[in-house]
Amino acid sequence: MSTMSMKVLKTVLALGVTAAAAAPVVRIPGAYAAEVTGTVVASTPAAAGTSTVVSALPKVEVIATGGTIAGQSADATSFGNYRAGTLLIADMVAELPDKDKIAQVSTYQFGNSGSSAYSIADLYDLSLRVDQALKTQDAVVVTSGTDTMEEIAYFLDLTVRSSKPVIVTGSMRPWTVIGSDAQANLYNAIKLAASGKTKYFGTVLMLNDEFHAAREVTKSNSYRTDTFITPELGALGYIDEAGVRIYRAPARALLSTADWNTPFDLSKLNKSNLAKVEIAYSYQDAGAGAISSFVANGADGIVTAGTGAGGISRAMSAERTAAIADHDTIFVTTTRTGSGSNYSSGDNIIAGDNLNAVHARLMLLLSLSFSNDFDTVKGWFETYGAAQVSVPEK
Repeated sequence: MSTMSMKVLKTVLALGVTAAAAAPVVRIPGAYAAEVTGTVVASTPAAAGTSTVVSALPKVEVIATGGTIAGQSADATSFGNYRAGTLLIADMVAELPDKDKIAQVSTYQFGNSGSSAYSIADLYDLSLRVDQALKTQDAVVVTSGTDTMEEIAYFLDLTVRSSKPVIVTGSMRPWTVIGSDAQANLYNAIKLAASGKTKYFGTVLMLNDEFHAAREVTKSNSYRTDTFITPELGALGYIDEAGVRIYRAPARALLSTADWNTPFDLSKLNKSNLAKVEIAYSYQDAGAGAISSFVANGADGIVTAGTGAGGISRAMSAERTAAIADHDTIFVTTTRTGSGSNYSSGDNIIAGDNLNAVHARLMLLLSLSFSNDFDTVKGWFETYGAAQVSVPEK
């Protein structure tokens, strides 16, 4: 027996602790008022008059939002014909083999819908629920649909206050179809979370045996299981059975504990005060209507997905100038190319660096929710948005 195991045994015997006869039950409020059973690992039942050693395995809560991973297919070979967000996470986790060897797993059914069905206000609630779980858990796994998974992951990355591991996962095939990636993805997400290796990484996204930084990852294919990629920079690491390998770390992991959190503490913000930010896509001879309509409908900020290094059409440019002059609208420039940096800035215009349009939108949305001062918002983009590695001079 290891020294650590001896310490645990002595502590338990001294306190007279015995294992619970049954796993704890968590009751879900609201529409999802179902009982969810957590998996608690304990040793073999002890003989009469002796105590049982409680497992020292890490505690991981799986918070489910639905998506393809919780999909029920029309039959075992219907890869595309299925109902997303059908199965309950408690039942799914119960089916996973050998989970008791890697973690104490509990579950919480936050919702059961496709990812694009959730509003920003819903993500506000999800983020607070993740932080609540991390007060007692060692890590959290969030299951989600893949359509807007990169946005859900980045919202959590910017807002969750705990530095403990947060892993977002899902699947490209429903749970009930042959050859589904769902079971492997959920198991490996729990394994990654339990490893503790992504503490201080912020939120990471894990599918297809690899994991990516939420800030940089994007969905690249509508059907393939290797759809999530990090353009130019690549994955953070891989999961190969027992091996959880990390080959690079996000810049955030290098920050001091005092500087780690972003300014976006949702506990200090009423969700009714969340800003409204839209995306205007540029193309050959693009008209001014998108920008003018967004402004007319009360957009606080607009992200432009421009051609090449972020250019927009003449009509869009003129309308942007008018929106800044007449409504003080703040803009962020990004490129529609899928990779590369953007440095275009000016009065009420912020360079999006290498954030893609949907990530820049969330960064601007949260920034404008906490401040309407342009210089403050610009400063947040240059620090928390750009997230560059600082190399000390020799």
